[in-house]
Amino acid sequence: MAQQISYLALGDSYTIGEAVEQSASFPYQLAALLREKGFEIEEPKVIAKTGWTTDELKQAIKQERITETYGLVTLLIGVNNQYRGYSPEAYKQEFNELLKMAVGFAGGTKQNVYVVSIPDWGVTEFAKQSGRNLQTISEEIDVFNEINKQVTTANEVTYVDITIASRAAVNDNSLIANDGLHPSGKMYQHWAKELVVAITRPSR
Repeated sequence: MAQQISYLALGDSYTIGEAVEQSASFPYQLAALLREKGFEIEEPKVIAKTGWTTDELKQAIKQERITETYGLVTLLIGVNNQYRGYSPEAYKQEFNELLKMAVGFAGGTKQNVYVVSIPDWGVTEFAKQSGRNLQTISEEIDVFNEINKQVTTANEVTYVDITIASRAAVNDNSLIANDGLHPSGKMYQHWAKELVVAITRPSR
């Protein structure tokens, strides 16, 4: 019997799929791939907006007043904290709060929650033209990802690392959308496939 799944995707521009069609965003590609695997999955409910930081996502979630629970929840947040120069310490606290919210939306079932690492925008054309030090961007992204990975592990939630894959865009323009900053549908497809592997892992 096929498994019925409701899906909540929490994040920022990387979750809504800025600069690509909605169907090419990673939540929608993930849902499509899971359907191919025999899962009955609803259209994703997405709470995300370009530019959001952890505190802005928290506020938006509270305004949604979510009462239902979901069979699948993904969380990807933090790039705008890094971009704006927010402190890693504040990020750690707010990310931990967001992850606990995500687990709550999954009805307390940690096995149904997946954290996606922050991609490295330092390899994009936008970054090259920004005047910022590209190595510093990558190093700061690593700092934020180390934090969210530690918090995720401490909360016994699955962590899906797509950062290394995102850096392949330095030599492959097809992995970046036409805006020169956000991932293309091709890149999002890779993320979705990584999530499918994690979700369908036999040990889970």
